[in-house]
Amino acid sequence: MMKSKLEPQRRRSESDPLALALQPPANETDADREKRLHEELEAKRVSDGIDEMLRAEKKERKNKPEIKVLLLGQSESGKSTTLKQFQLMHSPAAFNADRTAWRAVIYLNLVKSILRILDAIAPEDPLEDDAEEAGEHAEPASIIITSRGRPQSALTVTRVPKYERYRAALAPLYELEVRLARLISSPDDDEPECNDDSRPHWTVGSPNAYGRNGRPLPNISIPDYHGSTSPLSPLSPSTTVAGQPSPGGSSSSSSRSRQAEVSVHHSKDWKKKWSLVSRITSPKSAHTNEIEGWWDDPKDPVHIMHSCAPAMMQLWDDASVRRCLKEKGLRLEESSGFFLNEIRRITALRYFPTTDDVLKARLKTTGVVEHSFIIPDTQRRQMIWRIYDVGGARYQRQTWTPYFDDVNAIIFLAPISAFDQVLAEDPKVNRLQDSLLLWKEVVSNKLLANVNIILFLNKCDLLKDKLAAGVQLASHLPGYRDRPNDYESIRQYFKAKFGNIHAQCSHNKERQINLLFTSVTDTRGTKVVINSVRDSIIKANLRSMQLM
Repeated sequence: MMKSKLEPQRRRSESDPLALALQPPANETDADREKRLHEELEAKRVSDGIDEMLRAEKKERKNKPEIKVLLLGQSESGKSTTLKQFQLMHSPAAFNADRTAWRAVIYLNLVKSILRILDAIAPEDPLEDDAEEAGEHAEPASIIITSRGRPQSALTVTRVPKYERYRAALAPLYELEVRLARLISSPDDDEPECNDDSRPHWTVGSPNAYGRNGRPLPNISIPDYHGSTSPLSPLSPSTTVAGQPSPGGSSSSSSRSRQAEVSVHHSKDWKKKWSLVSRITSPKSAHTNEIEGWWDDPKDPVHIMHSCAPAMMQLWDDASVRRCLKEKGLRLEESSGFFLNEIRRITALRYFPTTDDVLKARLKTTGVVEHSFIIPDTQRRQMIWRIYDVGGARYQRQTWTPYFDDVNAIIFLAPISAFDQVLAEDPKVNRLQDSLLLWKEVVSNKLLANVNIILFLNKCDLLKDKLAAGVQLASHLPGYRDRPNDYESIRQYFKAKFGNIHAQCSHNKERQINLLFTSVTDTRGTKVVINSVRDSIIKANLRSMQLM
């Protein structure tokens, strides 16, 4: 029913719920009114303060703009090394302060390489071959475990005449590997005393736990800090599949798998325990200024490394060992954290990591690592750069999306030398194919349509070495067909491959990709690349701010 025109309209305060809510109570006393006005005045003061703070932040951002850069790519693509290069160029004091801390990681990288060689050259079990030749009608051979936990037949055949001598001389490295992994991954825990109860115990596994060489896989029980023990399985994601290339530059289908790769969460301050300040405690004597360093600490890993150095060098220089590794397709030179050519220097008692050592050191980081730098722009204004290194393993990629929101630039790293390798987390997936699929996902993401993207086709130095060794790209990438197997031809092929994916899948057809061929462990070459990348990102950021 329509209201009569003669009916008086209600006041706004009666019809507007908001105005009604803001009205003072009808029975408000003078004291209540004074209190209400004081609270309203205080609320306005706080609101004005927030507005002023926001205006100041906006002005500060204008005077000191912030640039957010994401480093994307699969695991071991070179993201962490690129971040180290940024730190070396724009925060050298922090880079140098961390040098000593990387000593533990470099030791662990070297120890893992040595133990990987020992696994690869371990004697094959002839009973396994005899059983295969005898066919399915033959009785399965029984494996007799000796008191030392090893099949008797494992000692009968070997590719390397000095294998047993190497294994005995380098036995301390098995325990050192576990100890270093613990010290790096759990830096906040105190190291247990080295007594009989705190040492790792090597025991024979279950009756069915045998490697391809007939040798029982060890179970490692590591006592925790409450006195109990927890098993560390010998099986790890790095286990290879027979007949398939393995992660890290190996086509080996060999023997036993090693302990899983050590990883450190970004929140763990593992560097603090190994820093120069924490390792140098006090002067040796009140009468001298000579300091007491890690080389004077009998518990420091350097002493085991130093004592095992001669055997490590003999193992790596042994021609029969090199032949065995070649037969099994194990190319350690292509792996991250390769230090086998520097054994004498790295195992010296007073070894101090060089810049190249830190850049080459391999430590898997989980979570998102952020570094901030103050970098001047073309107008000499100070700009804050926030560079994020996000995990590249498949299970970590779901953490990328939240960082896409306000990113200014993406540096995507694709290791083009990995065309004959597979993912550590999925041995059925070729690493190059994974990079191409990941690249397609990034360039086709609508959230990133207007983001500046720089593509590093990385590890060109390893690609050259691989091609020089006679590895054929077409054998692993059938689409390459009968094209020349030289570096320049392959380089142009990859450039076109990645460029075509961007042209076909990008939602921004006007965006130009800055594509660079890199070897980010090369400090001199990468410095030129980073300067070029920095300038291109700054110019793109200025354009977006309409300052050009």
